[in-house]
Amino acid sequence: MSPYDLGSSVQTPQSLVDPFGRTIDYLRVSVTDRCDLRCVYCMSEHQTFLPKAEILTIEELDRLCSTFIDLGTRKLRLTGGEPLGRRGFMQLVEGLSRHLRSGALEELTLTTNGTQLTRFADELAAHGVRRLNVSLDSLNPDEFRRITRGGDLNQVIAGIDAAQKAGIAVKINTVALKGSNQADLPAMIQWAHGRGLGITLIETMPLGEVEEDRTDQYLSLAAVRADLESFWTLTPLTDRTAGPARYVRVEETGGKLGFITPLSHTFCESCNRVRVTCTGELYMCLGQDDRADLRAPLRQDATDASLTAAIREAITRKPKGHDFKIERRGAAPAVARSMSTTGG
Repeated sequence: MSPYDLGSSVQTPQSLVDPFGRTIDYLRVSVTDRCDLRCVYCMSEHQTFLPKAEILTIEELDRLCSTFIDLGTRKLRLTGGEPLGRRGFMQLVEGLSRHLRSGALEELTLTTNGTQLTRFADELAAHGVRRLNVSLDSLNPDEFRRITRGGDLNQVIAGIDAAQKAGIAVKINTVALKGSNQADLPAMIQWAHGRGLGITLIETMPLGEVEEDRTDQYLSLAAVRADLESFWTLTPLTDRTAGPARYVRVEETGGKLGFITPLSHTFCESCNRVRVTCTGELYMCLGQDDRADLRAPLRQDATDASLTAAIREAITRKPKGHDFKIERRGAAPAVARSMSTTGG
């Protein structure tokens, strides 16, 4: 069996299958490039956002997602920017929930910074969102404020509380940052596990121009794991989600810990996902610039035939893996577009 068979699921005549035999059944869609935070590893402090005319409408986002679902997408994650900040976002979630009720879609979820969860958690749960990821990089209020350039930690914690109260399973996503939150990672893991939350550590990725040099930010999770194993027992798990994380159980806390390692250990062999930006550009790989324009067929052909053809053609160009690397100080990012534009 080829290692690229690992990510394959049951194939049907309408399935999207890439050149390496991987069934593409997981879609991440950015609904906005705007965010109410300015995390130092994600965007510039004075980020220039896209004109609204370039952004897909809520109706176009629904139509695009529904076309992918017709082509075999089973898991759909809505991202940003901050998706809960997009006007009409709950209308989109409510519309897409019809695919959960029909059984065509297994899971509808989102990644959020948590700042608006107190407002929307109950409504998300009512529309079938059963789990979500919250980006949280520090439990120190001052460090959180520095990383996010002004964020309020208590607001995010309250949002997590609201999501859990609504019955939504929450997983924490934490970007490991050298010299910033590095020393606090064990405490974050203990805090998450103490609340019954999963937590995944992520290496910073070289996407977009930011003020800080990424050689100063990059922290290998191989080194982090070695440090954790000096005082905890980490038992590898076979658990897999639709994403790239590899999981262990921390025996001393009883909780699950994930590692996403695009630089120290690539996760491409079983990649079953693609991303669509808020402007309708389909990226077959997060770490490559090749893309397909889906906005034009969305706006020019009401039948979806052109959109379907564009998606199928693009999947034939999905690469074997990404080219992420952080090699030297001052080097340009591997990919010029920002994560907020692509979707986290």
